[in-house]
Amino acid sequence: MTAFARRDTHVAGTTLVWELKSVNHRYLEVTPRLPEAFRELDGPVRELCRKHLNRGKVEVGLRYQLEGGDVQVVIDEALVAQLNDALDRISQQIGPATAVNPADILRLPGVMQTQEADFAPLMAPALALLDEALATLVETRAREGAALRQLLEDRLTGVLVQVARTRAALPRIQDALRQRLIKRVEEVLANPDQDRLEQELVLLAQKMDVAEELDRLEAHVTEVRRALAEGGHVGRRLDFLMQELNREANTLASKSVDTETTQAAVELKVLIEQMREQIQNIE
Repeated sequence: MTAFARRDTHVAGTTLVWELKSVNHRYLEVTPRLPEAFRELDGPVRELCRKHLNRGKVEVGLRYQLEGGDVQVVIDEALVAQLNDALDRISQQIGPATAVNPADILRLPGVMQTQEADFAPLMAPALALLDEALATLVETRAREGAALRQLLEDRLTGVLVQVARTRAALPRIQDALRQRLIKRVEEVLANPDQDRLEQELVLLAQKMDVAEELDRLEAHVTEVRRALAEGGHVGRRLDFLMQELNREANTLASKSVDTETTQAAVELKVLIEQMREQIQNIE
């Protein structure tokens, strides 16, 4: 499901920012985008995402900013004081000397050192913040899911309308087909074999009998609505039901001997495809 979440915090002189982006996908695919200093969190980030999410292509990005930067310069002030005292003593013995450049003092061994920031204390707070961001993402997806459910309900109602339309037209279609066949036979044979004609009609009627397909379409609609009412992780189950609905619509189209039935089958396939696309957004 398409969603976005952002959470930030300030801890131990560091600002941490998580940004999560989710788009629809048949399975769960997590892509962590972590700074090198937090690379060890790759596994825990994936595991935490699996606890919250079941489907979707999710990008998980972390940014940070240290108040003093990643590398800090430390001056040994005690050593600088000792060097300054030594210079004073030398000046007393040999007389005043040219002022010493501070940059020359910094180049002396031990005066200036660099220390890299310690990121270890930030790992646990970063994961805790990610947990909050994932909870926000789930809430966003839940709100979108409520709107999506209404869309699916509307399409399911449309499916039942087409089923009822086809079922109501069946007696008329069958009668028109029977009359058309009788007329054709009478044109060919002056004295048609009535028994043989009835047998052919029965076989043809069986071939175009779509009552079973209509019953299964209604049953699948009921099952989809039951899954939506139960909630939870039903995305893959709905995927399967869409496949079954599409199979029955295809069978209905293949058996069609009437334009109205064909139109109903086409409308069914359109409705089912619309639902199938949206169901990719459902957990």
